[in-house]
Amino acid sequence: GCDLLMSNPQKPNTFPGTHRYCAEIWLHKQAQKEGWSKAAKLQGRKTKEGLIGLLQEGNTTVLVEVNCETDFVSRNLKFQQLVQQVALGTMMHCQSLKDQLSTYSKGFLNSSELSGLPAGPDREGSLKDQLALAIGKLGENMTLKRAAWVKVPSGFYVGSYVHGAMQSPSLHNLVLGKYGALVICETSEQKTNLEDIGRRLGQHVVGMAPLSVGSLDDEPGGEAETKMLSQPYLLDPSITLGQYVQPQGVSVVDFVRFECGEGEEAAETE
Repeated sequence: GCDLLMSNPQKPNTFPGTHRYCAEIWLHKQAQKEGWSKAAKLQGRKTKEGLIGLLQEGNTTVLVEVNCETDFVSRNLKFQQLVQQVALGTMMHCQSLKDQLSTYSKGFLNSSELSGLPAGPDREGSLKDQLALAIGKLGENMTLKRAAWVKVPSGFYVGSYVHGAMQSPSLHNLVLGKYGALVICETSEQKTNLEDIGRRLGQHVVGMAPLSVGSLDDEPGGEAETKMLSQPYLLDPSITLGQYVQPQGVSVVDFVRFECGEGEEAAETE
């Protein structure tokens, strides 16, 4: 095996490239070990910065949050690649769930559930191993915070918006930013402007931070201020969001909103 080769390089090498392969495995193990010890040392340090990642593939959309200590590290490609792996890991998990979709399905993963997901086809171990490697390389505490996923059958559409969006160069359909929203809509016919409507609805959710969808009959004001459909529409406050969507032939059924670091402040004020 590898150990033998490493300890006795004089042995005739029957498989060309075995040395190099073993060296790579050894280096990876070292990096993993260093990552784990660095992670243990930095544990407990506040992780308020980071990124939200949005990934859409076919009828599945995922939103993930990965945190770090400084905005500086969140701009680092290695950190962004970690967000990418978390988004891909969540996407694979979601696609492996065998559900008969007659309506939309939505799910959430917390930090420990995310950590245990396999890292993906070309990576060893779990997402937690990838996290340790990134901590080892970048020297900051990091957290795999949470993920949400939505799967829809035909007749449904997921609108999405990421605020302060950056495209990920190596994974062209991953979008990164500080805020993200998914809005699940039901629509009777396939419209050409669905993507545009979906983006506007996502902008509204990010900007107005509703707590529920509410209904078209809700009177504006008072307690309806947290209900999406009776809120003043972000891009035209002279009408409610409900008045914006109704003539579009689209009905809003659900949404997910992620704000980077939002759980941290709440935990501190308690």
